Amino acid sequence: MKKKIALMLCAGMLMSMTSYVGVAAEEEMVYAVEAGSAGEAAAKENGFEYNSVASQADALMEVASGTSDAAIIDLLMAGAMIGEGTSYPDLVHTDELTTEEYGVGCRKGSDLAAYINGVFAESYADGTMKEIATTYGVQESLVEQPEAEEAAEAAEDSDVAYIQEKGSLIVGITDFAPMDYKDEKGEWIGFDADMARLVGEKLGVEVEFVEIDWDNKIMELDAQNIDVVWNGMTLTDEVKAAMECTNPYCNNAQVVVVPAE
Repeated sequence: MKKKIALMLCAGMLMSMTSYVGVAAEEEMVYAVEAGSAGEAAAKENGFEYNSVASQADALMEVASGTSDAAIIDLLMAGAMIGEGTSYPDLVHTDELTTEEYGVGCRKGSDLAAYINGVFAESYADGTMKEIATTYGVQESLVEQPEAEEAAEAAEDSDVAYIQEKGSLIVGITDFAPMDYKDEKGEWIGFDADMARLVGEKLGVEVEFVEIDWDNKIMELDAQNIDVVWNGMTLTDEVKAAMECTNPYCNNAQVVVVPAE
Protein backbone atom coordinates (compact mmCIF):
# COMPACT_ATOMS: atom_id res chain seq x y z
CA MET A 1 0.00 0.00 0.00
CA LYS A 2 2.83 2.41 0.87
CA LYS A 3 4.42 2.08 -2.57
CA LYS A 4 1.01 2.56 -4.20
CA ILE A 5 0.34 5.77 -2.27
CA ALA A 6 3.75 7.16 -3.13
CA LEU A 7 3.28 6.39 -6.84
CA MET A 8 -0.19 7.97 -6.85
CA LEU A 9 1.17 11.08 -5.15
CA CYS A 10 3.95 11.44 -7.73
CA ALA A 11 1.49 11.06 -10.58
CA GLY A 12 -1.06 13.27 -8.89
CA MET A 13 1.29 16.15 -8.23
CA LEU A 14 2.53 16.04 -11.83
CA MET A 15 -1.05 16.20 -13.07
CA SER A 16 -1.78 19.13 -10.80
CA MET A 17 0.94 21.23 -12.46
CA THR A 18 -1.60 21.97 -15.17
CA SER A 19 -4.66 24.09 -14.43
CA TYR A 20 -8.00 22.40 -14.06
CA VAL A 21 -10.04 23.05 -17.19
CA GLY A 22 -13.19 21.07 -16.49
CA VAL A 23 -14.53 17.76 -15.31
CA ALA A 24 -16.70 15.45 -17.33
CA ALA A 25 -19.57 16.10 -14.95
CA GLU A 26 -22.93 15.40 -16.52
CA GLU A 27 -25.75 17.30 -14.90
CA GLU A 28 -27.34 14.10 -13.61
CA MET A 29 -24.25 12.99 -11.64
CA VAL A 30 -24.38 13.21 -7.85
CA TYR A 31 -21.12 13.55 -5.91
CA ALA A 32 -20.71 12.32 -2.34
CA VAL A 33 -18.58 14.69 -0.23
CA GLU A 34 -17.63 15.03 3.42
CA ALA A 35 -19.57 17.85 5.09
CA GLY A 36 -17.39 20.87 5.79
CA SER A 37 -14.49 19.52 3.73
CA ALA A 38 -12.39 20.86 0.87
CA GLY A 39 -14.19 18.29 -1.30
CA GLU A 40 -17.53 19.91 -0.50
CA ALA A 41 -16.06 23.33 -1.32
CA ALA A 42 -14.79 21.98 -4.67
CA ALA A 43 -18.24 20.59 -5.48
CA LYS A 44 -19.83 23.97 -4.73
CA GLU A 45 -17.24 25.86 -6.75
CA ASN A 46 -17.79 23.64 -9.80
CA GLY A 47 -21.58 23.71 -9.55
CA PHE A 48 -21.91 19.97 -8.95
CA GLU A 49 -24.96 18.34 -7.42
CA TYR A 50 -23.69 16.76 -4.23
CA ASN A 51 -24.68 14.76 -1.19
CA SER A 52 -22.92 15.70 2.08
CA VAL A 53 -22.01 12.77 4.33
CA ALA A 54 -20.23 12.41 7.68
CA SER A 55 -16.77 11.41 6.39
CA GLN A 56 -14.70 10.71 3.29
CA ALA A 57 -14.95 7.01 4.11
CA ASP A 58 -18.75 7.36 3.93
CA ALA A 59 -18.37 9.12 0.57
CA LEU A 60 -16.54 6.07 -0.79
CA MET A 61 -19.24 3.79 0.59
CA GLU A 62 -21.84 5.88 -1.26
CA VAL A 63 -20.08 5.27 -4.58
CA ALA A 64 -19.46 1.58 -3.90
CA SER A 65 -23.14 1.04 -3.06
CA GLY A 66 -24.37 3.07 -6.03
CA THR A 67 -26.09 5.69 -3.87
CA SER A 68 -23.90 8.40 -5.41
CA ASP A 69 -22.31 8.42 -8.86
CA ALA A 70 -18.92 9.72 -7.71
CA ALA A 71 -17.08 11.00 -4.65
CA ILE A 72 -14.69 13.88 -4.11
CA ILE A 73 -11.97 12.98 -1.61
CA ASP A 74 -8.33 13.72 -0.79
CA LEU A 75 -5.69 12.28 -3.10
CA LEU A 76 -3.83 10.93 -0.07
CA MET A 77 -6.90 8.98 1.02
CA ALA A 78 -7.51 7.75 -2.52
CA GLY A 79 -3.99 6.30 -2.53
CA ALA A 80 -4.73 4.33 0.61
CA MET A 81 -8.34 3.30 0.05
CA ILE A 82 -9.07 2.64 -3.63
CA GLY A 83 -7.67 0.41 -6.36
CA GLU A 84 -6.03 -3.01 -6.37
CA GLY A 85 -5.22 -4.41 -2.95
CA THR A 86 -7.35 -1.90 -1.03
CA SER A 87 -10.79 -1.75 0.59
CA TYR A 88 -12.31 -0.56 -2.70
CA PRO A 89 -10.55 -2.38 -5.56
CA ASP A 90 -13.30 -1.48 -8.06
CA LEU A 91 -13.00 2.29 -7.63
CA VAL A 92 -10.58 4.61 -9.44
CA HIS A 93 -9.77 8.32 -9.26
CA THR A 94 -9.97 10.47 -12.35
CA ASP A 95 -9.96 14.27 -12.39
CA GLU A 96 -8.07 16.47 -9.95
CA LEU A 97 -10.15 19.48 -8.98
CA THR A 98 -7.73 21.38 -6.75
CA THR A 99 -4.23 21.45 -5.36
CA GLU A 100 -3.83 22.30 -1.69
CA GLU A 101 -1.77 21.95 1.47
CA TYR A 102 -2.43 20.42 4.88
CA GLY A 103 -1.85 22.17 8.19
CA VAL A 104 -2.73 21.73 11.86
CA GLY A 105 -5.37 23.99 13.40
CA CYS A 106 -5.19 25.45 16.92
CA ARG A 107 -7.34 27.97 18.76
CA LYS A 108 -7.11 31.50 17.35
CA GLY A 109 -4.17 33.28 18.95
CA SER A 110 -2.76 30.05 20.42
CA ASP A 111 1.00 29.69 20.87
CA LEU A 112 0.62 25.95 20.23
CA ALA A 113 0.80 26.48 16.46
CA ALA A 114 4.26 28.02 16.77
CA TYR A 115 5.32 25.20 19.10
CA ILE A 116 4.20 22.59 16.54
CA ASN A 117 6.04 24.53 13.81
CA GLY A 118 9.19 24.13 15.87
CA VAL A 119 8.68 20.36 16.10
CA PHE A 120 8.00 20.25 12.36
CA ALA A 121 11.24 22.12 11.65
CA GLU A 122 13.34 19.92 13.92
CA SER A 123 11.83 16.64 12.72
CA TYR A 124 12.16 17.65 9.07
CA ALA A 125 15.81 18.60 9.56
CA ASP A 126 16.79 15.42 11.40
CA GLY A 127 14.84 13.10 9.10
CA THR A 128 12.23 11.97 11.64
CA MET A 129 9.33 13.46 9.70
CA LYS A 130 10.40 11.70 6.49
CA GLU A 131 10.87 8.43 8.36
CA ILE A 132 7.33 8.61 9.74
CA ALA A 133 5.95 9.64 6.35
CA THR A 134 7.67 6.70 4.66
CA THR A 135 5.94 4.32 7.09
CA TYR A 136 2.62 5.42 5.59
CA GLY A 137 3.75 6.02 2.01
CA VAL A 138 3.26 9.79 2.01
CA GLN A 139 6.90 10.89 1.89
CA GLU A 140 6.56 12.34 -1.62
CA SER A 141 3.91 14.79 -0.40
CA LEU A 142 5.98 16.40 2.37
CA VAL A 143 6.43 20.17 2.30
CA GLU A 144 9.94 21.41 3.11
CA GLN A 145 9.96 23.06 6.54
CA PRO A 146 11.69 26.36 7.33
CA GLU A 147 14.37 26.44 10.00
CA ALA A 148 13.14 26.47 13.56
CA GLU A 149 12.82 29.86 15.21
CA GLU A 150 13.95 30.39 18.78
CA ALA A 151 11.06 29.34 20.99
CA ALA A 152 9.67 31.90 23.41
CA GLU A 153 8.92 30.83 26.97
CA ALA A 154 5.25 29.97 27.34
CA ALA A 155 3.20 32.54 29.26
CA GLU A 156 1.23 31.32 32.27
CA ASP A 157 -2.08 31.80 30.45
CA SER A 158 -0.92 30.36 27.12
CA ASP A 159 -2.30 27.30 25.37
CA VAL A 160 1.01 25.46 25.70
CA ALA A 161 1.03 26.08 29.47
CA TYR A 162 -2.64 25.02 29.69
CA ILE A 163 -1.93 21.72 27.88
CA GLN A 164 1.15 20.98 29.94
CA GLU A 165 -0.70 21.73 33.17
CA LYS A 166 -3.56 19.35 32.38
CA GLY A 167 -1.10 16.76 31.11
CA SER A 168 -2.80 15.90 27.82
CA LEU A 169 -2.98 17.02 24.20
CA ILE A 170 -6.46 16.28 22.84
CA VAL A 171 -6.37 15.79 19.08
CA GLY A 172 -9.55 16.09 17.01
CA ILE A 173 -9.62 13.62 14.12
CA THR A 174 -11.77 11.55 11.80
CA ASP A 175 -11.08 8.06 10.46
CA PHE A 176 -8.92 9.05 7.49
CA ALA A 177 -6.22 6.69 6.21
CA PRO A 178 -3.29 7.17 5.85
CA MET A 179 -3.35 10.15 8.24
CA ASP A 180 -5.43 8.90 11.20
CA TYR A 181 -6.92 5.40 11.34
CA LYS A 182 -7.09 2.38 13.67
CA ASP A 183 -4.88 -0.68 13.48
CA GLU A 184 -6.03 -4.24 14.16
CA LYS A 185 -5.69 -3.59 17.91
CA GLY A 186 -7.93 -0.54 17.77
CA GLU A 187 -5.04 1.91 18.29
CA TRP A 188 -4.90 5.15 16.29
CA ILE A 189 -2.03 5.20 13.82
CA GLY A 190 -1.18 7.17 10.68
CA PHE A 191 1.16 9.96 9.68
CA ASP A 192 -0.78 12.66 11.52
CA ALA A 193 -1.32 10.44 14.58
CA ASP A 194 2.40 9.65 14.84
CA MET A 195 3.40 13.30 14.38
CA ALA A 196 0.90 14.32 17.07
CA ARG A 197 2.50 11.80 19.43
CA LEU A 198 5.89 13.33 18.67
CA VAL A 199 4.56 16.76 19.66
CA GLY A 200 3.04 15.26 22.81
CA GLU A 201 6.40 13.72 23.68
CA LYS A 202 8.12 17.11 23.27
CA LEU A 203 5.44 18.75 25.45
CA GLY A 204 5.77 16.02 28.06
CA VAL A 205 2.07 15.12 27.93
CA GLU A 206 -0.16 12.21 26.92
CA VAL A 207 -1.92 12.35 23.55
CA GLU A 208 -5.63 11.58 23.35
CA PHE A 209 -7.44 11.14 20.02
CA VAL A 210 -11.10 12.15 19.81
CA GLU A 211 -13.28 11.57 16.75
CA ILE A 212 -15.20 14.70 15.84
CA ASP A 213 -17.87 15.78 13.38
CA TRP A 214 -15.67 17.47 10.77
CA ASP A 215 -18.30 20.10 10.10
CA ASN A 216 -18.07 21.16 13.78
CA LYS A 217 -14.28 21.24 14.09
CA ILE A 218 -14.02 24.96 14.81
CA MET A 219 -16.74 24.79 17.46
CA GLU A 220 -15.04 21.80 19.14
CA LEU A 221 -11.75 23.68 19.19
CA ASP A 222 -13.17 26.92 20.58
CA ALA A 223 -15.10 25.03 23.28
CA GLN A 224 -11.79 23.41 24.38
CA ASN A 225 -13.22 19.95 23.78
CA ILE A 226 -10.07 19.43 21.71
CA ASP A 227 -6.73 21.24 21.58
CA VAL A 228 -5.88 20.77 17.89
CA VAL A 229 -7.49 19.70 14.63
CA TRP A 230 -4.93 17.33 13.11
CA ASN A 231 -6.47 15.25 10.36
CA GLY A 232 -5.23 16.16 6.90
CA MET A 233 -6.88 19.57 7.19
CA THR A 234 -6.76 21.72 4.06
CA LEU A 235 -5.55 25.26 4.72
CA THR A 236 -8.45 27.17 3.19
CA ASP A 237 -9.04 30.89 3.73
CA GLU A 238 -11.98 30.02 6.00
CA VAL A 239 -9.85 27.69 8.14
CA LYS A 240 -7.00 30.21 8.42
CA ALA A 241 -9.43 32.95 9.45
CA ALA A 242 -10.99 30.79 12.20
CA MET A 243 -7.89 29.03 13.57
CA GLU A 244 -4.26 29.63 14.37
CA CYS A 245 -2.68 27.31 11.81
CA THR A 246 0.75 25.76 11.50
CA ASN A 247 2.99 25.91 8.49
CA PRO A 248 1.89 23.57 5.68
CA TYR A 249 3.39 20.09 6.01
CA CYS A 250 1.83 18.03 3.19
CA ASN A 251 0.72 18.62 -0.39
CA ASN A 252 -2.64 17.21 -1.46
CA ALA A 253 -5.37 17.45 -4.08
CA GLN A 254 -9.11 16.88 -4.26
CA VAL A 255 -9.89 14.08 -6.73
CA VAL A 256 -12.99 12.55 -8.25
CA VAL A 257 -13.53 8.84 -7.49
CA VAL A 258 -15.79 6.72 -9.69
CA PRO A 259 -16.43 2.99 -10.31
CA ALA A 260 -13.88 1.38 -12.61
CA GLU A 261 -15.24 0.67 -16.06
